Amino acid sequence: MNGQAPQHHAARVEAAITSGQAARSALVASWRRSSRLHHLDPSGRGLSQRLTDAELREARERIAPLLAAAQGAMDRLYQAVGAAGCCVLLADGEGIPVDRRGVSADDATFQSWGLWTGALWSEEHEGTNGIGTCVVEQRPLTIDRDQHFFTRNTLLSCTAVPIYDHEAAFAGVLDVSSCRADRTDAFSNLIALAAGEAARRIEADLFRRAFAHARIVLTQAADGQCGGLVAVDADDLVIGATRSARAGLGLPPGRALRPVPAADLLGGDVARDHLAGGQRAVLQRALLRAGGNVSAAAKALGVSRATLHRKLKRFELNH
Repeated sequence: MNGQAPQHHAARVEAAITSGQAARSALVASWRRSSRLHHLDPSGRGLSQRLTDAELREARERIAPLLAAAQGAMDRLYQAVGAAGCCVLLADGEGIPVDRRGVSADDATFQSWGLWTGALWSEEHEGTNGIGTCVVEQRPLTIDRDQHFFTRNTLLSCTAVPIYDHEAAFAGVLDVSSCRADRTDAFSNLIALAAGEAARRIEADLFRRAFAHARIVLTQAADGQCGGLVAVDADDLVIGATRSARAGLGLPPGRALRPVPAADLLGGDVARDHLAGGQRAVLQRALLRAGGNVSAAAKALGVSRATLHRKLKRFELNH
């Protein structure tokens, strides 16, 4: 980067902000937040700020369920993009990477750029960037090279995807970053698809862990694709739904669901078809494990003996 580049980039950012483009461009709106709200200078040369080791441990503990659910998906995503010079980061809801994957040969480079656990990547600290801007806008996005606010970050290309927890509340960001100049648009599109799929796998695993004792039912979107997951308890009540399922079913995100009869929410015969097979299998397993003892099976399922008898009669199960 030549000596004029920092001034040129800073001038371009300021010109875009003062031109009024922020009303039409999400990127310029982010630049404006970085400059006017957070009082950052795009030509600033300060190093990225980082948490202490103790603060990072606390940050990791706060999102322990998300960390646990993300391990497999992060491994698979890294296997797909790591050889191409990318690192994979999982950041919390404040924009702090708490876990990462990367080729050891590239570690020194990424660490020098602040693409490391414990770094503060919120817009407040780093201006427009993949992780921080995703935290603000809560949508998938790519901040490519000179779209970054700080000149010192304009060698980076960052693709970020929001992750939502079991109550459909914003929980963190999955990011794939590269500092190689040969990253093409086609490859960037593939990274965006892979990161999006990995984020959905993390959400599904997080949801299944949160509702480990419930039956998980797939909902269908209008286009025929999988619309999300709902959790149904032993009394046929929907007690949880992923963000995509809530969107399709008209349920509000970001908080625990009030239990709703599955047949009412999922719709008559379709719901019964989904639930009947799953519930019958659950009942059969409970009875087998209890050696045919209805009282023991009811206790294991968390329902009353009378409720279990009704269900056994409904599914014509002998005991």
